[in-house]
Amino acid sequence: MILGFDAMKKILYLMEYPIDLPGGGQMSTQTLCEGLCLNGRFEPVVCCPELLSRSKADYPFRIVTYASDENRELSRISRIKNFLSRIGDFKRIIDAEQPDIIHVSMSESLISYGALRLTGHFKNIPFVYTDRGLKCGYRKHSLTCILATLKYAAGLLTTTEYNKKLWSCEKLSCPITVIPNTISDAFDEYDPAMRDIKRSEAGIQKDDCVIGFAGRISEEKDWGSVPKIVKALKDAGLDFKVALVLAVYEERDELIKKDLIDGIATAIGRENLVYMQDLSQKEISDYYYMVDIFVMTSSFESFGKAAVEAMSRKCAVLSTRAGGLPEVIGKEEDLYDKDNLSAFSKRASELLYSPQLMDEEREYFYNRYKRLYTRDVNVSRHEELYSRVLS
Repeated sequence: MILGFDAMKKILYLMEYPIDLPGGGQMSTQTLCEGLCLNGRFEPVVCCPELLSRSKADYPFRIVTYASDENRELSRISRIKNFLSRIGDFKRIIDAEQPDIIHVSMSESLISYGALRLTGHFKNIPFVYTDRGLKCGYRKHSLTCILATLKYAAGLLTTTEYNKKLWSCEKLSCPITVIPNTISDAFDEYDPAMRDIKRSEAGIQKDDCVIGFAGRISEEKDWGSVPKIVKALKDAGLDFKVALVLAVYEERDELIKKDLIDGIATAIGRENLVYMQDLSQKEISDYYYMVDIFVMTSSFESFGKAAVEAMSRKCAVLSTRAGGLPEVIGKEEDLYDKDNLSAFSKRASELLYSPQLMDEEREYFYNRYKRLYTRDVNVSRHEELYSRVLS
């Protein structure tokens, strides 16, 4: 139940990354704020580092920025400098904005805000924290700081029941609420005509089988396993193409990209690879239309936003068992182990060569998306949470 208020309540989101930097946390926050603007019950304000390429005017909500060193991860000195600077910036911005609720969207932001809250600042402003990672993924000193700050929180949000159970072991004083990551409204409407259109644009024939991989280049995604998976499918006698999308941010990512493309080309031929890079949300939503089976290869994954995006376009999804992915996928037969690629290939073959089974999988995943993961569902859950906190 959403409570009524005499005036619109302001929510300040604290982030350590620019909201225009591609990533699950940034995109989920953006989509949430867009939904809040449409509903008109709450006023979202985002506090983040200076934008990289977009303008503040591109967004329907207000953005307040602060200076930050983009390369802080490469230098301990820069990291400490940014941490101290962020504490001062957060205090200045919170003092100026005077929000009704503070929503901390990222772990480093929580530790920075914690330095303020633990020293007596902003006692009268309730705050909640969304853990978009997994509790087991934090270093000991970070977890200590997070737990100390959460003693004062009005609520902890996790994106899966799996992570909620990890946090429940700490016997926190605040309630824990599960609200999945929010994907862009670019995925809201499914258009069946787009499948043939997008496949034709990419040079994919109507009856071609297409295996999809997509995501940012990071260690957790385990991109080195992709050529092995592709080769295993080829060795199993499957005839298919690969549609690959990568988000490449740094120069050192280029070598990973080259090795990945070369590995796939060696397995199936360069002519059978469709490669795209750094797509917008609209472009990536169109990409999934050309895919039959989308494959998650993550070795560490808190949620699995790409899996949900693929569901929205009626792709079948095969996934590792990392983190919260089994909960997102929801079917044991669609989970695989990298040390047993013969079983993975068998499942892919069943789907690709049984039209009825493939149609059932497509509908299962699409209905799962509509029931659990649309923007409207998740914005409503956040509004209910904010209302409870303010009451």
